[in-house]
Amino acid sequence: MKSKVLVLLGLFLAASVLTVWADEGPVVPKKKTPLWNGKDFTGWKLFLGNPRADVNKVWSVKNGVIYCRGIPSGYMRTETDYANYKLHVEWRWPRQPGNNGVLVHMSGKDVVWPKSIECQLMSGDAGDFWVIGGADFKEHTTGHEGGDRRVPKKGKSSEKPPGEWNEYDIICKGDTIRVFVNGVLQNEATETTETSGKICLQSEGKPIEFRNLYLEPLDE
Repeated sequence: MKSKVLVLLGLFLAASVLTVWADEGPVVPKKKTPLWNGKDFTGWKLFLGNPRADVNKVWSVKNGVIYCRGIPSGYMRTETDYANYKLHVEWRWPRQPGNNGVLVHMSGKDVVWPKSIECQLMSGDAGDFWVIGGADFKEHTTGHEGGDRRVPKKGKSSEKPPGEWNEYDIICKGDTIRVFVNGVLQNEATETTETSGKICLQSEGKPIEFRNLYLEPLDE
């Protein structure tokens, strides 16, 4: 009887370990999934490079819109890792346009700036890629140390004037990232070193607003 109990206990513990391992993997969306609830920052972590700064004075929510003051530098990031998805983000510059970005496949410690691939939102440059913290991909050929971390977009800007809402659609499939700005394919990264991770929205210099953040499953 004692041996049977020990066997059952061992099977239970093994099943528990397998469940923990399964839970640690990145989430792959199976249906349209809101990333932001439109009310607060549940499911997100707010991080600033200056530990003495108050994140609540940088990030706020009003009328279903995220407002980011832009200073000091930092980001809001998902608490969950994701892989193989289409990310939809809408943004606008409420006043003077400036710099910002969407970081995908973020991993490691919270620092300014974390290991990730940036899908640029700087005014006029939305659709550029930047490699950060050792992340890389095939089209980036200028090196990290002392080189240019930027891979410019393919065509002219497809952004709307300041004050108007823009749409960013970022498709992450395996080791490929494709970015669309207002429906225009602006860039593609292949053979990426990172294929999953957290998603971040930056605070980087100027006030910016975000809304309608969601994930969609990839077409088969």
